[in-house]
Amino acid sequence: MGKHMAPLALLSVSDKTGLVDLARCLTEEFGFDLLSSGGTAQALKDAGIPVTKVSDYTGSPEILGGRVKTLHPRIHGGILARQDLPQDLADLEAHQIRPMSLVVVNLYPFEQTIARPDVRLPEAIEQIDIGGPAMLRAAAKNFAHLTVLCNPSQYSSYLAELRQQGAASLSFRQACALRAFEHTATYDQAISSYLAAQASEPASEPASEQPFNATPALEVLPSRFQLTGTEVQTLRYGENPHQPAMWYQTGVAPTGWAAAAKLQGKELSYNNLVDLEAARRIVAEFTEAPAAVIIKHTNPCGAALGDSLVEAYTKAFTADSVSAFGGIVALNQPIDPATATELTKTFLECVVAPACNPEAEEILKAKSKVRVLILPDLLSGPQHLVKQVAGGFFGANRR
Repeated sequence: MGKHMAPLALLSVSDKTGLVDLARCLTEEFGFDLLSSGGTAQALKDAGIPVTKVSDYTGSPEILGGRVKTLHPRIHGGILARQDLPQDLADLEAHQIRPMSLVVVNLYPFEQTIARPDVRLPEAIEQIDIGGPAMLRAAAKNFAHLTVLCNPSQYSSYLAELRQQGAASLSFRQACALRAFEHTATYDQAISSYLAAQASEPASEPASEQPFNATPALEVLPSRFQLTGTEVQTLRYGENPHQPAMWYQTGVAPTGWAAAAKLQGKELSYNNLVDLEAARRIVAEFTEAPAAVIIKHTNPCGAALGDSLVEAYTKAFTADSVSAFGGIVALNQPIDPATATELTKTFLECVVAPACNPEAEEILKAKSKVRVLILPDLLSGPQHLVKQVAGGFFGANRR
């Protein structure tokens, strides 16, 4: 192999956001050669971008309906080669393998698939990526010699590295490797959680025909409990102003507070979210009669039922009107004009309800700056309750 061969990039993505623009910059601006497979190769060809199919490069066809295409020594040798080690370079030369400079991979949409209520086990199983995680892990392990990108949001930063210094810095490559391992860990956690949920459900029909149940009634907790999340937003600070904090959501589709619609008010803080969840858990105990709960610093100031929502809120407020000032209110029914009027009579940090009447919304906007959140699944909580302690955590079923 020539010492001055063009840099080689392997592109194999399910999410094709930004793919064509990245590939065009790599080839036209930086002289990369591209390897690709399946739909990614077709997308690049359709855009007029020169690309070599993985099967042509390896000399091995895609088999088993596409299940095996990148699992080949010419692919993984090029990814894993230590390019400063003479023996590795000799192996590349002997087996006609080109070293990779860039690996761009994102995975089959497993979480998006199982989020559908009608998905069946065989369909979910086909969305378990094999070659993708293998390439990501190999490239991340070898970050000393190449860059791995697993999300379209990284493309512009990588191109900026090339433009500024001709190659990605070691610190950038290491940060990308961490991102890749986080990505594969989250992916595997989603698969294991799905299969655990499948195993916990009574088999009323063959397993291959059972739909995925997002909230199975687990009787036995798993021996290994995993929890991963995706950033929702950076919070201004944590419990105290000197503490940094980040808000994460579980799963690929926003649920719970991550799915709440904000009608008005400032961004939520760490303490707002803690109090909102405390209020939600109490008000979720009441599903029939109108109910209202007021929380201050995670402590209930008042909780009441009423014949109407405004009566429930008034009772809860009168239980401790002093502490209710600056509190958090959770209501188990849509906010109506009468309740909205009462809510504007004192300063409140946040109000959450499953819905809000348009007239009530106008009342709140006109007379108050209170944060108002709409959370349709207000009465639905997490499947498991987790409490962190020094050196570990507790897990329990919520039912």
